[in-house]
Amino acid sequence: MFEKQPQNIRDTVKVLAEKSLAQSDPTGWFETLYSQANQDTGQVPWANLKIHPYLQDWLDKSSLNTQNKSTKSTKSTLVVGCGLGDDAEALQKLGLQVTAFDISPTAINWCKQRFPDSQVNYQVADLFNLPPEWNQAFDLVIEIRNIQALPLNVRTEAIELVASLVASKGKLVVITRFRNTDAEPEGPPWALSEKELAQFQEFGLKEMGSQRFTEGDSQEVTKLWIEYSRD
Repeated sequence: MFEKQPQNIRDTVKVLAEKSLAQSDPTGWFETLYSQANQDTGQVPWANLKIHPYLQDWLDKSSLNTQNKSTKSTKSTLVVGCGLGDDAEALQKLGLQVTAFDISPTAINWCKQRFPDSQVNYQVADLFNLPPEWNQAFDLVIEIRNIQALPLNVRTEAIELVASLVASKGKLVVITRFRNTDAEPEGPPWALSEKELAQFQEFGLKEMGSQRFTEGDSQEVTKLWIEYSRD
């Protein structure tokens, strides 16, 4: 998530996250980061201004159908923690009906400025206080690197809430860092373990496939996408 960014940006993120955690507000630092960036995308570590490559990899391998066979309508799609909107825009261009939310009002306003004619439904929302009507409402849910940005003491709740968004016969795609131990890592980001990823299945989803990637000069960073579905 941060390894290719200058050290000062990584340090800023760590300080903001630690301050937020000290105030028992694990998500509050996102708005601070976006507002302090002052429209400079170089100050947002995850702002690559294009579709995430692992999401593209999943799309290339999934043969995604944009129509819900049961309702004969366009598949409803939700992008969790959408940041500056590039993943949401790419999905909308495929013909999906996309809603994208972020806890940061600055990020959502930034999305609307970047894509003034967008058909994506951008909303400010909090993963820990989701609109009730979103419960099991989406045919496709995309979660990219948000859970890994949350500390372990809220991890299970975050996983349950993301899983709750997936409709019957719907899919969830999770893109995250992965760690090989259940020991608590240093962060942010806090990579997910096998035990944590297994919680998606405890909350009613079934793993359908995955792809792992290694990054870094010594191939020390493992990342992956996992596809889940709900019966």
